[in-house]
Amino acid sequence: MDDLFDSSLNLEDTHYKEGYDEGHSHGLVEGKEEARQVGLKVGFEIGEELGFYRGCVDIWTSAIRLDPTCFSSRAKTVIGQMEELIEKYPLMDPENVQVQEIMDSLRVKFKMVCSSLHIKLEYSGYPKSSTEANDIQF
Repeated sequence: MDDLFDSSLNLEDTHYKEGYDEGHSHGLVEGKEEARQVGLKVGFEIGEELGFYRGCVDIWTSAIRLDPTCFSSRAKTVIGQMEELIEKYPLMDPENVQVQEIMDSLRVKFKMVCSSLHIKLEYSGYPKSSTEANDIQF
């Protein structure tokens, strides 16, 4: 008689544990997929920003090669530092602790170059929606 009541009393705990186990298993699978999607998105955004800086550095170094007097020595130094930072960015090691430090340094140096060249140029990222894309002026 006690066994009959024990199983009834433990029924809620049993269902709770089964539900928890099923939810945990489902969460592991869904969590991995969501983490993959977030990682892909963030990786793309970082790559896009690095590509923007690489393009700017390439243009500036080409201008320096054509006319070595076109920029101040300070601007040329900072452009060279930006190039070094881009080269040492750990593309294949996103968990490297220097990733954020390098990106922060690149952003600061980019602003320094733009300031010394008296140009208003900024990285605003890829348009997130079609209305933002339509607002781009060519």
